[in-house]
Amino acid sequence: MFTGIIEAIGEIRSLEKEGENITIEVRSNLSSELKIDQSVSHNGVCLTVVDINDGSYFVTAIKETLDKTNLGSLQEGDMVNLERAMKLGDRLDGHLVQGHVDQVGYCKKIEESGGSWYFTFQYDASKGNLTIEKGSITVNGVSLTVVNSKEDTFSVAIIPYTYQHTNFKSLKVASIVNLEFDLIGKYLSKISRAYN
Repeated sequence: MFTGIIEAIGEIRSLEKEGENITIEVRSNLSSELKIDQSVSHNGVCLTVVDINDGSYFVTAIKETLDKTNLGSLQEGDMVNLERAMKLGDRLDGHLVQGHVDQVGYCKKIEESGGSWYFTFQYDASKGNLTIEKGSITVNGVSLTVVNSKEDTFSVAIIPYTYQHTNFKSLKVASIVNLEFDLIGKYLSKISRAYN
């Protein structure tokens, strides 16, 4: 379980295909603090550390993960948002994030507004996911508040700190992002559909 508060940005150092899976080498200032078998969120995707070596660590993304997230399009040199799993008893500064991406979306519009930014994302609403005004959403692992919620689009406001300390600064129009919709909202949506 995660909170969506990004701890660091990691750089993709290598990608090694193994059958239908990819082993990803990530260099980060968190590497020396990690342990093998530890869960780390990468752009909102929970992956297990399988090796640590010389300032880098390695995780494996299986075909299921590659098919449903933006990790399959990573290239050497790309930056990913990183968060270690939360400790029981810690403050929950973001919201409950599982690290299980529901679907990808794409960046439709970026607007600067007096030192902050508004990012608008579009997603396939036929998958049954939804947002609500002032509800929570996770974009590339970042816990954010929804503004301007529509049937298949939503916007988020990004403060300068978040812009500088996440990979939001590298997003462009048409960038593919990982979306994890609010956990409670997903359960309520499924329950309400069962009664309709």
